[in-house]
Amino acid sequence: MTSNDSYSEFTATVYRPAQSDNTLLQAFVVLPKAASEKLPRRGRITVNGHINGVAFQATLEPDGQLSHWLALSEQLLEAAGASIGSGANFDIKAAEQEPEPEVPTDLQQALAVSPEACAVWHDTTTIARLDWIHWITSAKQAKTRAKRVSDACNMLAEGKRRVCCFDPSGFYSKAFSAPKAVES
Repeated sequence: MTSNDSYSEFTATVYRPAQSDNTLLQAFVVLPKAASEKLPRRGRITVNGHINGVAFQATLEPDGQLSHWLALSEQLLEAAGASIGSGANFDIKAAEQEPEPEVPTDLQQALAVSPEACAVWHDTTTIARLDWIHWITSAKQAKTRAKRVSDACNMLAEGKRRVCCFDPSGFYSKAFSAPKAVES
């Protein structure tokens, strides 16, 4: 599938999250299933697109329902003239090449002290690295996250190039969902 095959146009309502541990998450939209179905993967994926004609690049998050949701910054909303509770016009397509993900500091530090793990890490695909990071950062507790960082380095050092037993879509484990919207 090429990124042109993934092209979709749709209108979606802009929501404010009811609760957010992330102060950067000010608004979001849930993609229509038809738009998500055109994307090459159900897990995290980077798209290029427009909201009301204003260009953006963003990483879509899986919603656990075989679809995706998109975080929107206040700056993007303002530039696009979009507001909470209103509909906005979108067009999106999968990025031609997935950008290299930002490696969390705790994982960077762990890889730095394990040359074997670091070598396999750098020899994997960008998508595989994205899945490793997603698995680690999706931990809800600090203790679980620390264990996942350690386990990741151990698995990588053993030559495992993909994180096992991780459903990046959240569908089978129901690990992921879009934020809950503020009730109007």
